[in-house]
Amino acid sequence: MKRVLIVDDASTVRMYHRDILEKIGFAVEEAENGIEALEKSLLTPFDLFLVDVNMPKMDGYRFLEEVRQRTELQHIPAIMISTEEQELDKEKAYLAGANFYQVKPADPIALQHYVELLAGGSNP
Repeated sequence: MKRVLIVDDASTVRMYHRDILEKIGFAVEEAENGIEALEKSLLTPFDLFLVDVNMPKMDGYRFLEEVRQRTELQHIPAIMISTEEQELDKEKAYLAGANFYQVKPADPIALQHYVELLAGGSNP
C-alpha cells in the first residue's frame, strides 16, 4: 500500500486530506510541522508528501529544501497545498522542491488525480 505524509498544522485540513486519500486506498500519516515531518520521513518510507506552506517551527518551503538535500528522501514527490495563491508563492514552492502546487481548499477530485499521478496509484 502506498504511503502519504500529510504535513499541516491545522488538524481539520489533515483530516480532510486523510479522508480523501484513505478513500482511494492510501495509507496516511500526519505531521503538524516540518520538523516532525522530517523526523517521521527519516524513520518511515513514504511515497508522497502533501505539504502546507505556513507552519510553526519549520515551514513547508524549508521542509522541502531539507528533503531535497537528503539523498534518502530527495526522490519522494511532494504536492504543496496552501492558501497562498500568488504566482510568486507557486514559484517559491517549485524552487523549494515541490512537484505540484495546489491552492486550498483542495478540490478532492483534482487532489486524487495528482496524488495518484505522483505516487503511482494506491496499489503497488
